[in-house]
Amino acid sequence: MRFKRHILILFVFALGACQQEKADQAPPPPPQVSVIETQAQDVVVPIEFVGQTLGSEDIAIRARVEGFLEGIHFEEGSDVDQGQLLYTLESQPYEAEVAAMMSQLAEAKTMLAKATSDLNRIRPLAERNAVSQSDLDGAVAAYEASQASVEAAEAILRASKIKLSYTRILSPINGVIGKTHAKVGDFVGRSPNPVILNTVSNIAKVRVEFFLPENQYLMVARRIVERERAGGSERGGATFEMILADGTLYPHKGRYEFIDRNVDPTTGSILIQLSFPNPDRIIRPGQFAKIRTVLERIKDGILVPQRCVSELQGITRVFVVGDDNKVTERVVQLGPSVGSDWLILKGLKAGEKVVYEGLQRVSDGA
Repeated sequence: MRFKRHILILFVFALGACQQEKADQAPPPPPQVSVIETQAQDVVVPIEFVGQTLGSEDIAIRARVEGFLEGIHFEEGSDVDQGQLLYTLESQPYEAEVAAMMSQLAEAKTMLAKATSDLNRIRPLAERNAVSQSDLDGAVAAYEASQASVEAAEAILRASKIKLSYTRILSPINGVIGKTHAKVGDFVGRSPNPVILNTVSNIAKVRVEFFLPENQYLMVARRIVERERAGGSERGGATFEMILADGTLYPHKGRYEFIDRNVDPTTGSILIQLSFPNPDRIIRPGQFAKIRTVLERIKDGILVPQRCVSELQGITRVFVVGDDNKVTERVVQLGPSVGSDWLILKGLKAGEKVVYEGLQRVSDGA
């Protein structure tokens, strides 16, 4: 009886072990994933750059002659008019030079008057052979030399007066003047690197400059060429938006002005310049701003969130769930990013279900 009880217990244990083994061998449940359904839509592809603002004209003010600064005749940060007096330098040395050159000119004119008188006296005598031909030639040479001396003295006097005028530094344009970099009593204008006294900027219109990396330049240039061949607008017709440092959108649109002739080999980028109207004078030189424009408009484009796309050994792919709830790995060709999405150029069509969450739990054919 005890022996039968032991056999029964062993049988129960064996049966339990078999059931546990079958439970261990049962297939796991299918993974739970989130999917999105792709849709064809009109896609606006933006492109953004970071640029720096400048005035439409930024003119550095320098002293063109050496001397001690005697006067500052403007208020820093104020508006100035073209021709307005900004700085004065000591003028006494240049006034003395002008006076000396005037004296030389007067002396040259006296010599010319004497040579003219001698020539007028000798020429009639030479016609009657009362004096020799050599006397006439000497009088003509003396007259021409005196005339050349007068012209040279006049040129030197003009140069001296120009140097004297440089002791009064005037504003070259209408604009806003900045902080002065020299004070009264400073010696300025010494060559070869004279001090920049100040800068005047015209900010009725502002320029924005930014550097475009070579790879982006090639992409943009190809798109422009394709659009022009298809009869689209030329590059000069593009409009640009400016986003300021506080995140606000500047209300006025910008226009393309020029692209530099070469790519900088040290940075691998090329300079682009835009212009924006600045009627309220809010924009000042030196600000940083984000520039945005439309690269292209795509009809029936496919967008998927960037997290749907994975990369393996340089191949970009997504996982598509078919009607039979099986996963297929799909190689796709990516276009530019649009916000947090990728534009899919090849590999997907509208109405397909793409795995959005749970990529690590799926594989091809699962």
